[in-house]
Amino acid sequence: MARRRLLSFLFLLLCLAAFAGFIALGVWQVQRLAWKEDLIARVDARVHADPVPAPAQGDWATVSKAAHEYLRVELTGQYRAEGISLVAAATEEGQGYWVMVPLQRGDGSWVYINRGFVPQSQREQAGRGDFTPGGEVSVVGLLRLNEPGGGLLRDNVPAEHRWYSRDVLAMAERHGLAPVAPFFVDADASEQPGPIGGLTVIRFPNNHRVYAFTWFALALGVILAAWLVVREQRKR
Repeated sequence: MARRRLLSFLFLLLCLAAFAGFIALGVWQVQRLAWKEDLIARVDARVHADPVPAPAQGDWATVSKAAHEYLRVELTGQYRAEGISLVAAATEEGQGYWVMVPLQRGDGSWVYINRGFVPQSQREQAGRGDFTPGGEVSVVGLLRLNEPGGGLLRDNVPAEHRWYSRDVLAMAERHGLAPVAPFFVDADASEQPGPIGGLTVIRFPNNHRVYAFTWFALALGVILAAWLVVREQRKR
């Protein structure tokens, strides 16, 4: 009998610890839910706001995901078609490539512009710069941070000009461009023939509400289990 009571007591202690842990995880998910909803609201406001000047070279060190990702920016400069890099892409338009073109600003610095998507049938034309305008141009689009390394299953191979992520720092090094911004700009849609702009996918998974419900449900289950044990003890 004493051994049974001891086991029941230890089980109740375990239930208490599990209950506290599940409640803490549930509260954490509620906090994450508030953070994610605030993030979505801030990004939505940035995307639809009037464009602001893209960060100048002296401000590159302060560029961050929290403060600048998806910020609507504008900048002027001249494209360098010789520095074009094509990045493998799968979009709502099908399989093809992002056309990444370096743009030199008035201070001599470089910012890569994602001019948009081209299908595989236009790869050679895009790579030659057939769609890249000459002279000074103005660009409006969404600021995106550098994407180093490669895709999910494939690494970038700069030496062979094979790109699976928009790693603008590696692209700039491959083409001998410096200094280059640690971000690129997804250009807005254009009526001109060539790359299809404005295809930026803005998606933030938000499952925190479900996670919070799950943790609180587990906490309730622990309480129920503890109550059943106590009830059984009282019967005996």
